[in-house]
Amino acid sequence: MYSVVQNVAVDCSDAYGLARFWSEVTGCPLDPESGPGDPETRVMLKDGPVLYFNQVPEPKTFKNRLHLCLRPTASREEEVERLLALGATLAADHRNPDGTGWAVLTDPEGNEFCVLRGDSDHARTPS
Repeated sequence: MYSVVQNVAVDCSDAYGLARFWSEVTGCPLDPESGPGDPETRVMLKDGPVLYFNQVPEPKTFKNRLHLCLRPTASREEEVERLLALGATLAADHRNPDGTGWAVLTDPEGNEFCVLRGDSDHARTPS
């Protein structure tokens, strides 16, 4: 017996707005029945669980205990720049001169996530 992850839930102040950001990040569509002002919205990931955004009244007050780690299809540097242009913020930079490491970003509501090295980065630096 085991459990299957149905969705990854994110509490937020603007469910539809934050889901739109993550739809752009992942390149996956919003639930077609969602619209502005909806208190619950989903991003339909191609593989794996749904990203579920739930509007709550209280603001985020401390560091996430759970976060997403993204492996881009492009290079890590290109993806960090793309995400910053979408509205993310660089929170911590753990990138190393030899090409290893990762970047910690926050989404527009302050939720942390990591951007790992992409496949093209691995081809250039083996570790």
